[in-house]
Amino acid sequence: MTNSVYHSLLNKKARGQKSFAVLIDPDKISLEGADRLAALAHDAKVDYLFVGGSLVISNHLDKVVQQIKKSCDIPVILFPGSPSQISCFADALLYLSLISGRNPELLIGQHVISAPAVRQSGLEILSTGYMVVDGGAPTTVSYISNALPIPADKQEIAMCTAMAGEMLGMKLIYLDAGSGAKRPVSEEMIASVARQVSIPLIVGGGISDPEKAYLNCKAGADLIVVGNAIEKDPRLILEMSAAIHIAPANIA
Repeated sequence: MTNSVYHSLLNKKARGQKSFAVLIDPDKISLEGADRLAALAHDAKVDYLFVGGSLVISNHLDKVVQQIKKSCDIPVILFPGSPSQISCFADALLYLSLISGRNPELLIGQHVISAPAVRQSGLEILSTGYMVVDGGAPTTVSYISNALPIPADKQEIAMCTAMAGEMLGMKLIYLDAGSGAKRPVSEEMIASVARQVSIPLIVGGGISDPEKAYLNCKAGADLIVVGNAIEKDPRLILEMSAAIHIAPANIA
């Protein structure tokens, strides 16, 4: 087991380089679609490909990951919605602890159940403080987690939660408004969190245009995740990537 993905995230952060991840839901893509998307991502210089979803009811997670790996050399990181979403063909796994909620199953319970399989997978494990933020609409992740999201205007709650996550030893902090969010995480919340943590900050949910991606990076996000918008219009990959990769390192 190596730490190459995490080292790349740390090195990019140290250099002030912003990163772009495309989120691929195995339930919403065919193997042919995964092949096309991987080719587009390669051409757009996407940094990482996240694979996963809140449910994943299809049975071709392994095949999707394998198809992506055949089509490009972009690191594949699992973004699991349950302990069953593990594929040894990926490069790394976001080992998510829902630190914004109070559901013990998603703080540590499911991790205890999945630990042997995760260890045996050989994947690079990225312990991630996962924080769900109110995106203005009910999302699958808020329903499945049975936990209230952080109110969109409560920057101090997000800031203190992220600080606690870092002090507890998390390697990453992930602010997520959820798939299909009407309102993405605000730049104010991103900036308040970024000023208080030194580990890489991931932001996703409801980011539908390059300008928003750019502003999130400017506010302090290190890695931007886009899923739904690209499912609707894969051509956005090029514009999103360009906007993210030119974003300044300083926090607004």
